[in-house]
Amino acid sequence: MSNERFDPSVADGRWQRAWDDARCFDADSNSDKPKSYVLEMFPYPSGRIHIGHVRNYTMGDVLARYRKMQGHEVLHPMGWDAFGMPAENAAMEKGVHPAGWTYDNIETMKGQLKQLGFALDWSREFATCDPEYYGHEQSLFIELFNAGLVYRKESEVNWDPVDMTVLANEQVIDGKGWRSGAEVEKRKLNQWFLKITDFAEDLLEGVQGLEDWPQKVRLMQENWIGKSQGLEFAFDLSNGGTLPVYTTRPDTIFGASFVAVAADHPVAQDVAANNCEAAKFIELCKKGGTTAAELETAEKLGFDTGIGARHPFTGEYLPLYIANFVLMDYGTGAIMAVPGHDQRDFEFATKYGLPIPRVVAASVEEAAKPFDGEAEAGEGVLVNSDFLDGMDVEAAKAEVIARAENGGWGKGTTVWRLRDWGVSRQRYWGTPIPFIHCETCGVVPVPKDQLPVKLPEDVSFEQPGNPLLRHPSWKETSCPKCGSAAQRETDTLDTFVNSSWYFLRFASQPSDKPFDADEVAKWMPVGQYIGGIEHAILHLLYARFWTRALAHVGLLEVKEPFASLFTQGMVTHETYSRKDGAREAFFMPSEVDRTSDGATLKSDGQPVEIGKVIKMSKSKKNVVDPEDIIRDYGADAVRWFMLSDSPPERDLPWSEAGIEGCGRYVQRLWRLFGQYDESASGEDKDLARKTHQTIAAVADDIEALAFNKAVARLYELTSAAEKAQPSESRNHAIRSLLLMASPMMPHLAEEGWAAMDGEGLVANAAWPEVDEALLVEDEVTIAVQHMGKLRDTLTAPKGSSKEDLEVLALASEKVQRSIDGADIRKVIVVPDRLVNIVT
Repeated sequence: MSNERFDPSVADGRWQRAWDDARCFDADSNSDKPKSYVLEMFPYPSGRIHIGHVRNYTMGDVLARYRKMQGHEVLHPMGWDAFGMPAENAAMEKGVHPAGWTYDNIETMKGQLKQLGFALDWSREFATCDPEYYGHEQSLFIELFNAGLVYRKESEVNWDPVDMTVLANEQVIDGKGWRSGAEVEKRKLNQWFLKITDFAEDLLEGVQGLEDWPQKVRLMQENWIGKSQGLEFAFDLSNGGTLPVYTTRPDTIFGASFVAVAADHPVAQDVAANNCEAAKFIELCKKGGTTAAELETAEKLGFDTGIGARHPFTGEYLPLYIANFVLMDYGTGAIMAVPGHDQRDFEFATKYGLPIPRVVAASVEEAAKPFDGEAEAGEGVLVNSDFLDGMDVEAAKAEVIARAENGGWGKGTTVWRLRDWGVSRQRYWGTPIPFIHCETCGVVPVPKDQLPVKLPEDVSFEQPGNPLLRHPSWKETSCPKCGSAAQRETDTLDTFVNSSWYFLRFASQPSDKPFDADEVAKWMPVGQYIGGIEHAILHLLYARFWTRALAHVGLLEVKEPFASLFTQGMVTHETYSRKDGAREAFFMPSEVDRTSDGATLKSDGQPVEIGKVIKMSKSKKNVVDPEDIIRDYGADAVRWFMLSDSPPERDLPWSEAGIEGCGRYVQRLWRLFGQYDESASGEDKDLARKTHQTIAAVADDIEALAFNKAVARLYELTSAAEKAQPSESRNHAIRSLLLMASPMMPHLAEEGWAAMDGEGLVANAAWPEVDEALLVEDEVTIAVQHMGKLRDTLTAPKGSSKEDLEVLALASEKVQRSIDGADIRKVIVVPDRLVNIVT
């Protein structure tokens, strides 16, 4: 064994087949072992996995294998988040069917994941586009409808007139459809909504209990839910009307210098009905940004309506504008603008020459301090604010609310940033919404014995828009109540719905219902959830809501789906590009020769520009295909690289040198395994202690997901075992190394285990036991100094007395040579650390 190189091209496949044959990783819900549910966010089947995926799944795999070694029954499943726009885009661009494109991609990516030897329970695999899965989803949607948590209402949407589809806010770029480039229009359509706002308080309170979630994610959840307390009141308008507004900063009411409404506010619409310029401005607003984030950076534009809004304290009339940065979906669609202390208002007031009074300052003495080019949103004391002057912000808020309520013109109230979840999507490749429209009976749910409502396969993507609308027969049906002719709902569900309950289906998969509550209770909540920070808001919030909603209707006991969350860093790589006229062409790392002098394209030998190190992205082509790396170095070297060097929460720069080093360590460890000698005898106390300390520390590191620390400890033990003489202690160190490395490098471990005549598969072996007595250091190294300079080191029993350490130090030949007969004035002893002799 020691004379041969480890050959991953043979070993990897051999042990993957052995695990499959033994069904090593199939989870048994009826096992009496403690349950451990490890889950990574399941992938979208886009075509091929890249190294970024590998890092995510390797982390979960190490934890799953480790928990199995600790005696847990582990559920570590895999499936596919398979609905969505990319499949429809492929259908339009390549002339393929979304289903065929998706399932082909699943087969490719599944094969790639299997090459990496992940300990996955493939018996529970499903894709969200499987009719069985989305049929159960339709059933759950109807349950929520019956409970009053699903409704339809007319809502304004982004409409792409070329693709003839509704776009999410994120799909509108500079007012244009992300794919068609057409000017996006605002339209009112009947849309389906889930009442997530009914759970706002519960969702917010629940965040406080998520102690094993990253603090930044908890904060992002809190901010998205956005509970705020403030003042609700109405301005009296100069035209005889009133304008309700809500403000979270009633303390700044004396700093209001104008009032603004959204373009689709009723006041704006009334003005536009009699003013052509106002109507033109509203049309301009409809072509602008659609998200709060976009409007933060867009140029602030307004139209002066000529109407005044009477200030409730001063009685002065403030100008009323229609403004492009005010959204109808937030608050009342109207704002009391305080430019001194809100940046959007500041930019607007600057543009239109409106007053920018200061009403909050660091101190009363700074009441006249000018603004330095931007608003100041911080805390302080009230200034230039009549009866509020000198108060702190919280006291001023309370005073204004009290006066408003006592005067009967306003009230303190709580509002939420969170809005009900619009789940309608006007596209084909999604879960059909299981409802029927009847002229007599209205909107009627599809009877559950008729589920799933399947997508028709004979659809065409040659024309823009939703194929379900123009299908000759699919939408035509009869009403389940009265039997008259009716039409199916042609909208499909937002794909976030698919991922809001998939973890429940992994835990329990009966054929006659979405899941069995008793079986789910054995596994839920997910013990460890791993995924990217980009899903920190919507996916996690929707999954938390969906779990609560199912508990609300009596289908579940658990309310929080994920007990512990880990957001891993990205794998990064520099980009390679070349200008092709106005276009920048990007190249994959495999297409480029990279040297210390620069980079050239392999096909023509000409230079390419080396860009920044950024997250791997298919659009920038800075992705590394794991198949190439596995072919050259084996799966274990790839897995080891994913875990080494960088802390798992930070980004990991990909490097050829790094993977080469990991490949060398695989061979180094293999050579060490070959030095396992059954005939060796004797004890190496230091190595035994090092081994048991490593076993305990690596276990703690894996539990904490500190994989880079575990890797460093295994390197240290490897070096110690290599230097040690043959002994029983050395054999134990080698065997322990193999077991500790097995969650990280399982193929190498299996090969070594077999060569050492280990019983069964190492995948089923136990974690090595720790001798607690050997975790305690019973000897320490003492530094011996003369006049503060190190002269010798000595080993002494831990806890030795000062007198004993002094005797040992003075007995050192090196120390005696340094003293050279001089008188000793004093001896300073720091127990277990040092002795300093002063002459």
